[in-house]
Amino acid sequence: MLQDLLIVVGGYLVGSIPFGVVVVRLLRGEDIRKQGSGNIGASNVWRSYGRWLGVPVALLDVLKGFIPAYVGLRFGGEWVGVLAGSAAMAGHARPIWLGFTKGGKMVATGGGVALALAPIPAALCLVVWIATFVLFRYASLASIVTACALPILCVVFGEPGQTVGFGVVAGLAVILLHRQNIGRLLHGTESRFSRAADPAATP
Repeated sequence: MLQDLLIVVGGYLVGSIPFGVVVVRLLRGEDIRKQGSGNIGASNVWRSYGRWLGVPVALLDVLKGFIPAYVGLRFGGEWVGVLAGSAAMAGHARPIWLGFTKGGKMVATGGGVALALAPIPAALCLVVWIATFVLFRYASLASIVTACALPILCVVFGEPGQTVGFGVVAGLAVILLHRQNIGRLLHGTESRFSRAADPAATP
Protein backbone atom coordinates (compact mmCIF):
# COMPACT_ATOMS: atom_id res chain seq x y z
CA MET A 1 0.00 0.00 0.00
CA LEU A 2 2.78 2.43 0.90
CA GLN A 3 4.64 1.46 -2.26
CA ASP A 4 1.56 2.19 -4.35
CA LEU A 5 1.12 5.57 -2.68
CA LEU A 6 4.77 6.47 -3.30
CA ILE A 7 4.43 5.53 -6.96
CA VAL A 8 1.37 7.77 -7.34
CA VAL A 9 3.01 10.69 -5.51
CA GLY A 10 6.14 10.14 -7.57
CA GLY A 11 3.98 10.28 -10.69
CA TYR A 12 2.72 13.71 -9.72
CA LEU A 13 6.23 15.00 -8.99
CA VAL A 14 7.58 13.67 -12.29
CA GLY A 15 4.58 15.04 -14.16
CA SER A 16 5.21 18.44 -12.58
CA ILE A 17 8.60 18.81 -14.26
CA PRO A 18 7.95 21.72 -16.67
CA PHE A 19 10.11 20.59 -19.56
CA GLY A 20 8.83 23.41 -21.78
CA VAL A 21 10.12 25.93 -19.26
CA VAL A 22 13.37 24.05 -18.62
CA VAL A 23 14.33 23.42 -22.26
CA VAL A 24 13.57 26.95 -23.43
CA ARG A 25 15.36 28.46 -20.43
CA LEU A 26 18.47 26.33 -20.95
CA LEU A 27 18.73 26.68 -24.72
CA ARG A 28 17.30 30.15 -25.33
CA GLY A 29 17.53 31.88 -21.95
CA GLU A 30 13.87 32.88 -22.19
CA ASP A 31 10.61 32.07 -20.41
CA ILE A 32 8.12 30.14 -22.55
CA ARG A 33 5.33 31.50 -20.33
CA LYS A 34 5.99 34.92 -21.88
CA GLN A 35 5.89 33.64 -25.46
CA GLY A 36 2.95 32.85 -27.72
CA SER A 37 -0.04 31.54 -25.78
CA GLY A 38 1.97 31.42 -22.55
CA ASN A 39 1.37 27.68 -22.29
CA ILE A 40 4.31 25.51 -21.17
CA GLY A 41 3.41 22.60 -23.44
CA ALA A 42 5.08 21.37 -26.59
CA SER A 43 2.63 23.06 -28.99
CA ASN A 44 3.48 26.53 -27.74
CA VAL A 45 7.20 25.72 -27.68
CA TRP A 46 6.98 24.51 -31.29
CA ARG A 47 4.95 27.52 -32.39
CA SER A 48 7.31 29.96 -30.64
CA TYR A 49 10.70 28.34 -31.31
CA GLY A 50 10.21 25.74 -34.02
CA ARG A 51 10.52 21.98 -34.14
CA TRP A 52 14.09 21.86 -32.85
CA LEU A 53 12.77 22.71 -29.40
CA GLY A 54 9.17 21.60 -29.85
CA VAL A 55 9.95 17.95 -30.63
CA PRO A 56 12.27 17.37 -27.62
CA VAL A 57 9.74 18.98 -25.29
CA ALA A 58 6.96 16.80 -26.75
CA LEU A 59 9.02 13.63 -26.27
CA LEU A 60 9.95 14.58 -22.70
CA ASP A 61 6.31 15.32 -21.90
CA VAL A 62 5.32 11.92 -23.30
CA LEU A 63 8.05 10.26 -21.25
CA LYS A 64 6.96 11.86 -17.99
CA GLY A 65 3.52 10.33 -18.49
CA PHE A 66 4.78 6.97 -19.67
CA ILE A 67 7.26 6.29 -16.86
CA PRO A 68 4.92 6.71 -13.84
CA ALA A 69 2.13 4.74 -15.56
CA TYR A 70 4.51 1.95 -16.56
CA VAL A 71 6.08 1.73 -13.12
CA GLY A 72 2.64 1.71 -11.50
CA LEU A 73 1.41 -0.98 -13.89
CA ARG A 74 4.53 -3.09 -13.42
CA PHE A 75 4.70 -2.97 -9.63
CA GLY A 76 1.14 -2.26 -8.53
CA GLY A 77 -1.21 -3.41 -11.27
CA GLU A 78 -3.76 -1.69 -13.47
CA TRP A 79 -5.24 0.62 -10.85
CA VAL A 80 -1.87 1.91 -9.67
CA GLY A 81 -0.78 2.44 -13.27
CA VAL A 82 -3.93 4.44 -13.96
CA LEU A 83 -3.59 6.50 -10.77
CA ALA A 84 0.14 7.17 -11.24
CA GLY A 85 -0.44 8.19 -14.86
CA SER A 86 -3.35 10.41 -13.87
CA ALA A 87 -1.20 12.00 -11.18
CA ALA A 88 1.47 12.74 -13.81
CA MET A 89 -1.16 14.45 -15.96
CA ALA A 90 -2.36 16.46 -12.96
CA GLY A 91 1.23 17.48 -12.29
CA HIS A 92 1.61 18.68 -15.87
CA ALA A 93 -1.58 20.74 -15.59
CA ARG A 94 -0.74 22.19 -12.16
CA PRO A 95 3.00 21.68 -11.55
CA ILE A 96 4.22 21.93 -7.97
CA TRP A 97 7.60 23.17 -9.23
CA LEU A 98 5.85 26.26 -10.66
CA GLY A 99 3.82 26.91 -7.52
CA PHE A 100 0.71 25.12 -8.83
CA THR A 101 0.26 27.80 -11.50
CA LYS A 102 -1.24 26.97 -14.89
CA GLY A 103 0.69 24.27 -16.71
CA GLY A 104 0.12 22.43 -19.95
CA LYS A 105 -2.97 20.83 -21.48
CA MET A 106 -1.90 17.24 -20.78
CA VAL A 107 -2.04 15.99 -24.38
CA ALA A 108 1.52 14.66 -24.73
CA THR A 109 1.68 13.53 -21.10
CA GLY A 110 -1.69 11.79 -21.46
CA GLY A 111 -0.38 10.15 -24.60
CA GLY A 112 2.54 8.76 -22.64
CA VAL A 113 0.19 7.36 -20.00
CA ALA A 114 -1.99 5.77 -22.68
CA LEU A 115 1.09 4.25 -24.31
CA ALA A 116 1.99 2.49 -21.05
CA LEU A 117 -1.56 1.32 -20.30
CA ALA A 118 -2.91 0.58 -23.78
CA PRO A 119 -0.16 0.55 -26.43
CA ILE A 120 -2.30 -0.30 -29.47
CA PRO A 121 -5.04 2.29 -28.83
CA ALA A 122 -2.32 4.83 -28.01
CA ALA A 123 -0.50 4.12 -31.28
CA LEU A 124 -3.74 4.51 -33.22
CA CYS A 125 -4.44 7.76 -31.35
CA LEU A 126 -1.11 9.05 -32.60
CA VAL A 127 -2.22 8.24 -36.15
CA VAL A 128 -5.51 10.08 -35.50
CA TRP A 129 -3.65 13.12 -34.12
CA ILE A 130 -1.23 13.29 -37.04
CA ALA A 131 -3.95 12.79 -39.67
CA THR A 132 -6.18 15.48 -38.15
CA PHE A 133 -3.26 17.89 -37.81
CA VAL A 134 -2.05 17.34 -41.38
CA LEU A 135 -5.55 17.84 -42.74
CA PHE A 136 -6.53 20.94 -40.75
CA ARG A 137 -3.27 22.35 -39.28
CA TYR A 138 -4.85 22.91 -35.88
CA ALA A 139 -2.99 21.28 -32.99
CA SER A 140 -5.96 21.97 -30.72
CA LEU A 141 -8.43 20.25 -33.04
CA ALA A 142 -6.11 17.26 -33.42
CA SER A 143 -5.88 16.99 -29.63
CA ILE A 144 -9.65 17.23 -29.15
CA VAL A 145 -10.39 14.59 -31.81
CA THR A 146 -7.77 12.29 -30.31
CA ALA A 147 -9.20 12.79 -26.82
CA CYS A 148 -12.55 11.58 -28.15
CA ALA A 149 -10.95 8.62 -29.93
CA LEU A 150 -8.98 7.26 -26.95
CA PRO A 151 -11.83 5.76 -24.87
CA ILE A 152 -13.52 4.39 -27.99
CA LEU A 153 -10.35 2.63 -29.09
CA CYS A 154 -9.79 1.28 -25.57
CA VAL A 155 -13.25 -0.32 -25.68
CA VAL A 156 -12.74 -1.68 -29.20
CA PHE A 157 -9.47 -3.38 -28.22
CA GLY A 158 -10.86 -4.81 -25.00
CA GLU A 159 -8.72 -2.89 -22.53
CA PRO A 160 -9.47 -3.36 -18.80
CA GLY A 161 -12.23 -1.30 -17.26
CA GLN A 162 -9.79 0.86 -15.32
CA THR A 163 -8.02 1.83 -18.52
CA VAL A 164 -11.29 2.54 -20.32
CA GLY A 165 -12.29 4.73 -17.38
CA PHE A 166 -8.96 6.51 -17.62
CA GLY A 167 -9.56 7.12 -21.32
CA VAL A 168 -12.96 8.67 -20.61
CA VAL A 169 -11.76 10.92 -17.77
CA ALA A 170 -8.50 11.90 -19.49
CA GLY A 171 -10.34 12.66 -22.71
CA LEU A 172 -12.87 14.87 -20.92
CA ALA A 173 -10.05 16.65 -19.06
CA VAL A 174 -8.18 17.39 -22.27
CA ILE A 175 -11.35 18.70 -23.92
CA LEU A 176 -12.10 20.87 -20.87
CA LEU A 177 -8.61 22.37 -20.98
CA HIS A 178 -9.19 23.18 -24.66
CA ARG A 179 -12.52 24.94 -24.09
CA GLN A 180 -11.10 28.32 -25.14
CA ASN A 181 -9.63 26.72 -28.25
CA ILE A 182 -13.04 25.23 -29.03
CA GLY A 183 -14.55 28.71 -28.86
CA ARG A 184 -11.92 30.06 -31.23
CA LEU A 185 -12.39 27.12 -33.60
CA LEU A 186 -16.13 27.77 -33.73
CA HIS A 187 -15.53 31.47 -34.43
CA GLY A 188 -12.77 30.83 -36.98
CA THR A 189 -10.12 32.67 -34.96
CA GLU A 190 -7.95 29.73 -33.88
CA SER A 191 -4.34 29.98 -35.08
CA ARG A 192 -3.18 27.42 -37.62
CA PHE A 193 0.33 26.05 -37.77
CA SER A 194 2.01 27.53 -40.81
CA ARG A 195 3.36 25.27 -43.53
CA ALA A 196 6.09 27.81 -44.16
CA ALA A 197 9.52 27.33 -42.66
CA ASP A 198 9.80 28.90 -39.23
CA PRO A 199 12.92 31.04 -38.82
CA ALA A 200 12.83 30.24 -35.13
CA ALA A 201 13.24 26.56 -35.95
CA THR A 202 16.98 26.76 -36.37
CA PRO A 203 18.85 24.91 -33.60
